[in-house]
Amino acid sequence: MFFHDDELQFEVEVEEPNPYFAKMLQQAIGGAEGEMRVALQYMFQAFAVPAEKQEFRRLLMETACEELGHIEMLATAVSKNLAGAPEELREEAREDAVIDAMMSGGQPRQALSAGLHAMPVDSNGVPFTGGYVVASGNLAADMYANVMAESTGRLLATRLYEFTDDPGMKDMLAYLIARDTMHQNQWHAALEDMGEHVPVPASFPQEKENDDWNYAFMSTYREEREDPGRPWTEGTSFDGKEEFTYSPDQPGGGPPDLEEVIDEMYNEVN
Repeated sequence: MFFHDDELQFEVEVEEPNPYFAKMLQQAIGGAEGEMRVALQYMFQAFAVPAEKQEFRRLLMETACEELGHIEMLATAVSKNLAGAPEELREEAREDAVIDAMMSGGQPRQALSAGLHAMPVDSNGVPFTGGYVVASGNLAADMYANVMAESTGRLLATRLYEFTDDPGMKDMLAYLIARDTMHQNQWHAALEDMGEHVPVPASFPQEKENDDWNYAFMSTYREEREDPGRPWTEGTSFDGKEEFTYSPDQPGGGPPDLEEVIDEMYNEVN
């Protein structure tokens, strides 16, 4: 169940509207690094949490709802950058040849389909896809995916921060960057709280693995190369269960020997 409060999570002010920056902000809404991705990712992960792990369900669901608020903030920022942009600013932006080319081939749908407002698309106008969402049903795997999602989201926000001189936009982005900092830390804290979980899934019996290769760094160079002596080729493994080793080559399995093709598939080779 959700409740809505008709108030932005954080103030959104635009002092100098910029239609080009509005298109850039779309990446933070519907892009692979955007808020739609993490809101749905955390929500669908929460749906899969079993009853005995309710503290993780709450962590995920509360963060998902927070991310919905971020979408609302960014959508407001897009509208303010589009609707209030004066003509002289549009023309000034076009003085840069690169920006002019991008604006000329930009997103007419923001005007034609959305009336100068935000859309569930990325900065190139590509619609958001659920394919961005990671919800595996394994809490540890999902938490690692969440660290990555917040890392790339924070990276995007810091780049957007550098692309604007508008004080209001910088204030909004500074808030979003701060929240990404918190979210990265909370997912790491959740992983720490889970205890032993590496390798994921930790429930699979490791004795069923091929133990000749489960802690060996495999070189794929054609010519044999020496062990570079890095932390992933020697010393104790990250999970503390074995020692890393270095293999200068691959085990080899001979050429592929496919069985005869199935006639009904019409895969004959002429």
